[in-house]
Amino acid sequence: MIDIELQVIGASLRAIAEEMGAALIRSAFSANIKERRDCSTALFDGHGRMVTQAEHIPVHLGAMPEAVAAVMAHDPAPGEPWILNDPYAGGTHLPDLTIVTRTELGYAVTRAHHADVGGSEPGSLPPGSRTLDEEGVVIPPTRLDAATLDSLVSRMRNPDERRGDLRAQLAAHRLAEERIAELCARRGRERVAAAMEELLAYSERVVRSAIRDLPDGRYEGADELETPLGPLEIRARVTIAGDSIDIDFEGTAAQYDGNLNCPLAVTRSACFYVVRCLTAPDLPASGGAFVPVTVRAPEGCLVNARSPAAVAAGNTETSSRITDVVFDAFSQAFPVPAQGQGTMNNTVLGNDRFTYYETIGGGQGACPDADGPSAVHVAMSNTYNTPAEALELGYPLRVERYELRRGSGGAGLHRGGDGVVRELRILEPCRLSLLTQRRALAPRGARGGGDALPGRTFLNGMELPAIANLDLQAGDLLRIETPGGGGWGERG
Repeated sequence: MIDIELQVIGASLRAIAEEMGAALIRSAFSANIKERRDCSTALFDGHGRMVTQAEHIPVHLGAMPEAVAAVMAHDPAPGEPWILNDPYAGGTHLPDLTIVTRTELGYAVTRAHHADVGGSEPGSLPPGSRTLDEEGVVIPPTRLDAATLDSLVSRMRNPDERRGDLRAQLAAHRLAEERIAELCARRGRERVAAAMEELLAYSERVVRSAIRDLPDGRYEGADELETPLGPLEIRARVTIAGDSIDIDFEGTAAQYDGNLNCPLAVTRSACFYVVRCLTAPDLPASGGAFVPVTVRAPEGCLVNARSPAAVAAGNTETSSRITDVVFDAFSQAFPVPAQGQGTMNNTVLGNDRFTYYETIGGGQGACPDADGPSAVHVAMSNTYNTPAEALELGYPLRVERYELRRGSGGAGLHRGGDGVVRELRILEPCRLSLLTQRRALAPRGARGGGDALPGRTFLNGMELPAIANLDLQAGDLLRIETPGGGGWGERG
């Protein structure tokens, strides 16, 4: 296949994935998908390999192939939607509902974070969960017909909103099926299939070439997660050999009797993200790019947990720390950015009438040649914020303050980015769930740069722990101060 034709077909496939995302976002009901864009869309070939993913959520990247494999085992008919969220069958955490359909040439996938899936707390991110059943409805790969959809949403809060978001996902799948059929009719099915194969091979070649430029060796990194019972350590050993990378989490803490656990698919996502940043960041997301990367972790450890361990915060907080640890290991070989905020600052407010969920941005670590950006979603999250206008229109909440947390970034030759301050006035009784990190352990600077300020959360002026669950009354004021990013290098 000549290069021009390959580029044309590749661009067409990427456009289909992006159009799927646009259709999902524009037709969704919940602010979490419509405004924050907490969703991902992708196309896979007939062998279950990811050909392209829209530039949405990094933490979804490595887990989607396992979801497709789980559905492929049931031999779905063309156009037949299958749904799942089981973290031990290709999911991430339960609010991320994944739909897979078979197209004329492979599979289409959507994954969207739903504002509630029937957990023990509104928003289905209960801070004290210990098993999956406490976190919501667990869905193994299941054919999604009308009766199944009705049954699922009846077990979740705000069923009309859940139904609307699921229908938005299904609309994205119908669009993908039409666009793939049109592309095959226009270019020829065999030519499109050949282009998919070559795109995967091209991505692998590019990444292997970039890895060969890295110094061979074995490098180690470590960091900790905060829990009410003390720190949990994550350790990674990165081995660069020729054109391949092996990442081994031997020595990481055992799985936790809480919800900071990760299925291995989430751990892979974090590792793939780091490798992509350090090798070929401008290469479109593709499964071929990660063939040179092997990720291993002892079964039953924090980053390769066994079912039915709870995972609500593993997908957000532990995945963020995994990226910190793997970057730390690579930093022993060559300069990498300082640590970013290292948390998604998960904030959930809700009752039987509404559920508001937000991950809140902070500071990114400074780079060897630039200051870190402020008020951004760092590493495994790539969402927007919820605009104040949309938030106040949709929920009994009022935004009283939203601004940069000046001076929260670490000092250095290049400064770390600043976090944000977000204050929400509560207008009706509801429950609060907080799943955060970097409250006791600050994001570290690099090469002599200063550490950032850790995050803080206050209710009516009283500081809350990193992980909390409590009742709120009308008039209460919730204040979230997110961490900054570390500085890089000593000032001259």
